[in-house]
Amino acid sequence: MSDDAFSHQSVLLQESIAALVTKTDGFYIDATYGRGGHSRYLLKQLDSKAKLWVFDKDPVAIANAQDLARQDKRVSVFNQSFSLIKEALHSHDQTRKVDGLLCDFGVSSPQLDDAKRGFSFLKDGPLDMRMNPDEGQSVAEFLASAAQDHISEILFQYGEESQARKIAKAIKNTSEPLTTTSQLAQLIQQVKGTNPAQRKHPATQSFQALRIYINKELEDISKLCKDLDYILAPKGALVAISFHSLEDKIIKKVVQGDQTLLRDLPFAPEHHVAFGYRIKKCLANDAELAHNIRARSAIMRVIERR
Repeated sequence: MSDDAFSHQSVLLQESIAALVTKTDGFYIDATYGRGGHSRYLLKQLDSKAKLWVFDKDPVAIANAQDLARQDKRVSVFNQSFSLIKEALHSHDQTRKVDGLLCDFGVSSPQLDDAKRGFSFLKDGPLDMRMNPDEGQSVAEFLASAAQDHISEILFQYGEESQARKIAKAIKNTSEPLTTTSQLAQLIQQVKGTNPAQRKHPATQSFQALRIYINKELEDISKLCKDLDYILAPKGALVAISFHSLEDKIIKKVVQGDQTLLRDLPFAPEHHVAFGYRIKKCLANDAELAHNIRARSAIMRVIERR
């Protein structure tokens, strides 16, 4: 199935770009290109002297971005994690600081909708969940090799799953390794049971936790926030859209210089944010919520460098 079959509706589109653009001829980065909804709208607000760098781990997203770059010479494409933006600026001898940095964290709708990617418990597919299928370990490989206690820790710390120990034990006690999303979803449902009063599928938190862990999503966010002093120009802004409480917590704590950051997570990176920042919060309005269910859990933070 072609990429065109999977659509993505950008969350907080107008609000994020309005907060991002301070100069029509500025230097901007879309750190999570996806299918380019934010980037395309951003380019409409910029003049011919502006520059836009776009980053993504996903090779399908990168193919889409390369099409955009062929159409618009202001665009440069990087097939790598946004955690490496500082390194990319350095390696390209880019001395100009960034006027606006946009992040739309988490998984995109096309990734969820494509069963072959293994992100969704609603669609049967290989148990993968990697943003870049050509790099790293799949979820199936991780579950097959990891110790029970480690799996339990990941489910609890990254997914806040209260029955993490029971689920981890059931995973390690299966007669055959889990290789498909349906197998894992059914196992979790058997462990937790079905509660008609709950709107979420029983596997929601576990799938989220495994995806975040496999793709090092929280580590990437923490690294990016630590690099803000190097990346952002004075008066520049990071506009970050989060769908998970830990994502939002990292953004706030790193920028605020909170030494207790991620104290209870399996990693505890140091930080060195030196400049002052202002933090503003924005949620989707009723009109957007009515036609885009994904916006329900979205929190947008605007981090402005003083």
